[in-house]
Amino acid sequence: MTSTISPTIRSTATSKLITLSAGCFWGVEHVLRKQFASKGLLDIKVGYANGNPSITDINYKKVCSGATDFVESVQLSYEPAQLKLSDILDIFFRMHDPTTVNAQGPDRGTQYRSAILTHDDDDRQVALKVRDIFQKEWYPNHKIATIIEPIETWYDAEDYHQNYLVKNPGGYECPTHFIRTKPKA
Repeated sequence: MTSTISPTIRSTATSKLITLSAGCFWGVEHVLRKQFASKGLLDIKVGYANGNPSITDINYKKVCSGATDFVESVQLSYEPAQLKLSDILDIFFRMHDPTTVNAQGPDRGTQYRSAILTHDDDDRQVALKVRDIFQKEWYPNHKIATIIEPIETWYDAEDYHQNYLVKNPGGYECPTHFIRTKPKA
């Protein structure tokens, strides 16, 4: 496994990274930034992860074609002494529908799949544990489709995608991106 780290994401000697995919990255970034700003989140970038390694020069147009197998993702840099991965994943599982395959709301395609892309084995163990809790307590009648795998490849999205919904308050926001307060019926 070759993990790549965004060269532009802010980090410290004690920070960790986690990469998450939950549909359109604009809404995912927006929700996570609002939830964790000043709570241990150092930085968050939107980008493209874990696609076909033979395809290079990854960009939004290529990813949206569905032909690259890259997934729209967010990469978070956080201080684990202030913000626990389990807390991040709690919001992740409640902010989208992890039971849909390759889709969130009206957005369809492999680029919108639900995924937790781990940066080390400790992250993987936490992700599996949190997923199992949500499967039992929140989605007992629906199979969670979230993929949990190591981060292999990361490309920052173009600058205009970073912090998109702050720059474009009326911009498209997937209707599935909100914090759920009760399990799926």
